[in-house]
Amino acid sequence: MQKISLIFEINGKILLMMLMKIYFAGAIRGGRDKVYDYAEIINCLEEYGEVLTKHIGDVNLTNAGEAIKDEEIYARDIEWLKQCDLVVADITIPSLGVGYELAYAESLKKKIICCYEIDKNISGLIKGNSNFLKIPYTDLNDLIIKIKEVMEELKIK
Repeated sequence: MQKISLIFEINGKILLMMLMKIYFAGAIRGGRDKVYDYAEIINCLEEYGEVLTKHIGDVNLTNAGEAIKDEEIYARDIEWLKQCDLVVADITIPSLGVGYELAYAESLKKKIICCYEIDKNISGLIKGNSNFLKIPYTDLNDLIIKIKEVMEELKIK
């Protein structure tokens, strides 16, 4: 796995810290109803590594998408998927883009976590996929607790 290296000197000792690269996926053109939740999820994930896709939680990003060409979005996001160690996706809002990202990440054999509101009707292709770790949640606080538990387990492995 590729990781960012940080070197610190503390009390004359050199410490090397490796940070995970995390790709967070959430709906953009599919709807921005959960953008504030995305921002909180990203904030939580930043405790464990570098989130490559912080823009997903930007409240100024509308469902019109980014102000760059679609081809640039595709090239950038595919490169980020190749670089990342972990994909975390909130799949509560159906999104063709997020579905594509998950399939592509799976083809790269990435670790994938799919989060969704427990009362939502989620695709059987996602829920039935044993390669994905699924985190159903009741509210944002429940999700943050569950993400932290999973991330702590991943740090140990």
